[in-house]
Amino acid sequence: MDIKENTSSADVTSVANESQTAGMSDKQRITWLVIGDVVVFLVFAFIGRRSHNEAIGIGAFFQVVLTALPFAAAWFIISPVIGAFKRGLERKPGTMATRTLLSWLAAWPVALALRGIFVDHAVPPLTFGIITLVANSILLLLWRWPFAFFMSRRKA
Repeated sequence: MDIKENTSSADVTSVANESQTAGMSDKQRITWLVIGDVVVFLVFAFIGRRSHNEAIGIGAFFQVVLTALPFAAAWFIISPVIGAFKRGLERKPGTMATRTLLSWLAAWPVALALRGIFVDHAVPPLTFGIITLVANSILLLLWRWPFAFFMSRRKA
């Protein structure tokens, strides 16, 4: 007895393209998001170190990385759980913005705790916490929203 599976070529094409959005594989999409996010936290660390008259030149790159590390680590631990790297976000700017803000809001206390444990060896001041929350929210949105906007305009 032959059983014929009822699938259309559209279903097969849809499944084949499921791992690709906006002409990008999941690996490419996630790579671009990770690179952009790393740059955001390096920029945040650079701005913070500069505002406190700390070394920021090419010779101080390692110190800038160490300054950014607690924030980036918290982001990369928490944000995937919240869905900041979820497939399809790169084609929905509004959803990308919302998911980015929710992810940073969840990662923010973890970032402050990591900073307190590994850098300050104390609880960071409230003003520093608020500046960190606002500045990284803005920087992440300045990168991720345009990425999603331009990806949403791109032909699949």
